[in-house]
Amino acid sequence: MDKAKAWAPLCTDYGSYDPLQSGSIDGTDTLPHDHAIVRATTARYKPNQQVKGDPERTVFVARLSDTTREETVKEVFSKYGKIESCRLVRDIVTGRPKGYAFVEFRHLEDAETAYHRCNKMVVDGSRIFVEMEYERILPGWKPRRLGGGLGGKKESGQLRFGGRERPFRKPITLGSKPLRGDTWRRKDGEERDFARGRFTEQRSGGATAGGDGGDRRRPWGGDRQRNEHWRRPNYSRARSRSRSRSP
Repeated sequence: MDKAKAWAPLCTDYGSYDPLQSGSIDGTDTLPHDHAIVRATTARYKPNQQVKGDPERTVFVARLSDTTREETVKEVFSKYGKIESCRLVRDIVTGRPKGYAFVEFRHLEDAETAYHRCNKMVVDGSRIFVEMEYERILPGWKPRRLGGGLGGKKESGQLRFGGRERPFRKPITLGSKPLRGDTWRRKDGEERDFARGRFTEQRSGGATAGGDGGDRRRPWGGDRQRNEHWRRPNYSRARSRSRSRSP
């Protein structure tokens, strides 16, 4: 499938989960840019068969406070419809909450309402994130711990796109911007030559960067040393004066 032509903002629109695609800002990458994507591509993962309920009517609730209890999550989401089940995920060793939960509604319409209204709601001092469940819906799904998932933080350097928080951006058509080595004329009349790393002004009185002439935007007119309005501070002279005055 040509992803550039059949572009869509969400990975659900493609009918399956592809770690390589989700690791791309526009969903068109052909090579992985971090090792986690390679790990997710080769990893084998099957959804938890012990999880019951309808995934179509289940919402994923993340970024919960450490103090948030399962009863609190159920109370918040029960305002939008009848709840079949609510599961706050805990660490199997410590028993402490991991900060996310799954809420299954009796009706699909109620799940969609909660999806739209509860996202970024503040619960116990934490701004939560609400998304539909993907693990049992999207074939090929890989969780975050295996290098997959969606979202992520910029600090980690492993952002994943195609979800609600970071949808795919529309691919840029080749030719809309200059490639390196080409000459490109901007709307203001400035011509940039990327091959030589310099630019020339096409306006009246313009000059090449680094030469003599009247570049209106630069106080030194293209030559710092010759312009009377620009002087490099003489720090060595200032130090010598301060030393001579000291006792």
